[in-house]
Amino acid sequence: MKPCSYDAVMLLGPTASGKTALALEIAQRIPSEIISIDSALVYKHMDIGTAKPTKEELTLVPHHLIDIIEPTDSYSAADFVKDCEEKIEEIHSRGKLPLIVGGTMLYAKALLQGMDNLPTSTPEVREKINSMLQEEGVNALHKRLGMIDPLTAEKLSPNDTQRISRALEVYELSGKPISSFYGASKGTSFNIKACALFPDDRKVLHERIEKRFDQMLENGFVDEVKALMKIPRLTKEHSSMRCVGYRQAWEYIEGISTFESFREKGIAATRQLAKRQITWLRSFEGVERLSPDMDLARKKFLELCGANNVSKEVTD
Repeated sequence: MKPCSYDAVMLLGPTASGKTALALEIAQRIPSEIISIDSALVYKHMDIGTAKPTKEELTLVPHHLIDIIEPTDSYSAADFVKDCEEKIEEIHSRGKLPLIVGGTMLYAKALLQGMDNLPTSTPEVREKINSMLQEEGVNALHKRLGMIDPLTAEKLSPNDTQRISRALEVYELSGKPISSFYGASKGTSFNIKACALFPDDRKVLHERIEKRFDQMLENGFVDEVKALMKIPRLTKEHSSMRCVGYRQAWEYIEGISTFESFREKGIAATRQLAKRQITWLRSFEGVERLSPDMDLARKKFLELCGANNVSKEVTD
């Protein structure tokens, strides 16, 4: 096997695009370990609704940055960059190739392109934005953000209270959109090759999202959220509960919505997430698009990992 010419290979893609299955297959063919780049998989006790790899899959290949914090804790892009770089070093020390796999594009951007230190908020500014939120609602704040920073507004869900508020805080503090801070620094010193799966048919992706959400329901997603609701201090306002599907499930359990409404909202939120992920990917420079044909994507991904001549029998 030809050694990989990169320090790590990153595989990005929208939710339900098949990147996890592809990465697992490749990781069994070459000496490698997987680093998750997913802001939902960091949370413990959140397995079904995040489509976390199964216990069987986790035993096939070493995985990192999964189940590392409680749902009441927070985790940032800066935390990810620090942890990811540490894991790259550790995996190298074992003579293996790090495969960075997932779909949290903010983390990918922070690692690959860097981001300057954002201005620290003050109690006064935070209170001002919070008052606006209470009086006008999150949708109004999202529209306000769209006028001052359309790039960021396009990439954020209209319901993402935390990130919308933070973006408005940064503008209030600095007079500059938060997007102007991204990419100003160099990013990681590791030589990382980034590639991505792009769906060639949006309708097929939507069907896969719907099918996967229904499978989550069959697997006990509602019961998982009921168990989470018993965790002391956890509320539906925590960052963990803003992962797609969780807040919708919480409100269904509370009796705020019907089951059918919860299901429809959960599927719609997942589709919106995929749309935002694709928007992020299109804005990245230097990310190589893999063929929508999975056989060709597999072959190219192996080549990037320096495994041109790996025998198919390895996983047969």
